[in-house]
Amino acid sequence: MPCTVVVGAQWGDEGKGKIVDRLAAEADIVARYQGGPNAGHSIRRGNETLVLHLVPSGVLHPGKRCLIGNGVVIDLERLQEEVTSLETAGLSVRDRLGVSGAAHVILPYHRAVEAVVEQGADAIGTTGRGIGYAYRDKAARTGLRIADVLERDRFIPAAERNLHRLRLEFPEAEPLLAMSGDSLWRSLEPAVRWVQPMVSDVSLELYDALADGRSVLLEGAQGTLLDLDHGTYPYVTSSAASAAGAPLGVGLGPRAVTRVIGVTKAYATRVGLGPFPSEMPEAEGARLREIGEEYGATTGRPRRCGWLDVPALRFAVRVNGLDGLIVTKLDVLDAFEEIRVVSEYEQDGETLRGFPATVETLEAATPTLRTFPGWCRPTTEVRRWSDLPAEARAYLDWIEQAVGAPVMSVSVGASRDAEVMRQ
Repeated sequence: MPCTVVVGAQWGDEGKGKIVDRLAAEADIVARYQGGPNAGHSIRRGNETLVLHLVPSGVLHPGKRCLIGNGVVIDLERLQEEVTSLETAGLSVRDRLGVSGAAHVILPYHRAVEAVVEQGADAIGTTGRGIGYAYRDKAARTGLRIADVLERDRFIPAAERNLHRLRLEFPEAEPLLAMSGDSLWRSLEPAVRWVQPMVSDVSLELYDALADGRSVLLEGAQGTLLDLDHGTYPYVTSSAASAAGAPLGVGLGPRAVTRVIGVTKAYATRVGLGPFPSEMPEAEGARLREIGEEYGATTGRPRRCGWLDVPALRFAVRVNGLDGLIVTKLDVLDAFEEIRVVSEYEQDGETLRGFPATVETLEAATPTLRTFPGWCRPTTEVRRWSDLPAEARAYLDWIEQAVGAPVMSVSVGASRDAEVMRQ
């Protein structure tokens, strides 16, 4: 392996959890490098589906060390609830979980402010969990980290300063008036004491592991097109969701990464507001949504559905330096007589090169659709590449040629074994 990054190549929800779960069998350590508890990886274990929010997907494999890096923002109470739920389901978690002391903490005032903003004209469709405002405080150098909340005398005055600033900036956020540094500390103290034994120097632990020849798997949340720098700004997340964010988010140098794998659906989905050039008409999108169960793992929100967007996927290949692609949910297209893809964007009669930097340019562009014949037979039991329908193989061959990255495997169901390797 020795250090593999798994990254979403679309707008998130590509099925990364299942892929990380499979690759974790080969890794010694699985580490999460960015995002917050709005993310949700759904992983099938036997007949049950486990939804992970902050805990790395490697937790389903006994003995694997799981780390949460400095690039993640953590809601301590939600983390405690998640770990408790996993342990109730029979998994050993606390003795294998490490949390970076440099990771920033989501606090109640972040959620209060975000709730107000998302009701106004500046709403961008967030989940309202305070993640964006925790990252905002991080960038403004006013955030509080795990290492800070462990110390009561450090936490209380810093929280008071933040509350004072936020009350001036957001006078309409009435819940802020009832908060104080002391009340926040008292409400957080049980979770703080709970997490304290798990606090780890994640950077040093990963560095030592790689130096000892052990293998590391780095996983993120969301996807490339939601990356703060490279996504459809401002309709993006607040962190580096592309592969470059992986070493940054766990405290490793970029040369530590030896392989980058991108995950894409055989079609496309998007949650929240923002441009979506390949979006289907609602009737068609509703059909795909029901077949693919395209609802948020964390929020239950229905996802917007569309055909595969090749210019966007080609951009993801370039930005992430992908060594290969894993295509998920191919089986969802089994019932479609025709399959379409957006092959190019056009504007004023000319084909656009690259991926537009502004929302306005992307929304003004005209998507060029290409149609492929469907295979109209089930693929869920297929386990050999040669047994995939010829039409499906032709579709996948065209994708890898069009985007410039080899398709390593395809997923044809939610279970661990529902995967068809290319070789």
